[in-house]
Amino acid sequence: MVYDPSALLREFITLLVVIDPIGSLPVFYFATAAVPAALHWRFALRAVLVAWIVLMAFLVVGQLLLEGLGLRFGSFQIAGGIVLFLFALTMIFGESKPEREIEEAGRSDLSGATFPLAMPSIASPGAMLAVVVLTDNH
Repeated sequence: MVYDPSALLREFITLLVVIDPIGSLPVFYFATAAVPAALHWRFALRAVLVAWIVLMAFLVVGQLLLEGLGLRFGSFQIAGGIVLFLFALTMIFGESKPEREIEEAGRSDLSGATFPLAMPSIASPGAMLAVVVLTDNH
């Protein structure tokens, strides 16, 4: 199988923009404010691991779910493009992460690594949508 480097770069940039690691930093800082400094690495690793599992589940099951619901992939791509466009507009004209995510991050244990940091901050609906649209289960 031959991979096109420009397509891989385009898909990587799409995922990087949709996941928005820079926009997740305020959520991480607020979520770890009450957590001891020694647990910050565990906190970040747990958040990334949970987000990775969620995105991999959408990668594997996303196309099957669409077919099970009777949705055509072209319709999903159009709707996904509209959602990604709206995410881009909020990144340009509004806040990159909702205030609710930052407020709910103020927990004193590692549960904040799962919500709101892993989901919906890292593995956001836009990232789940992008994974399904970019792969089409190929």
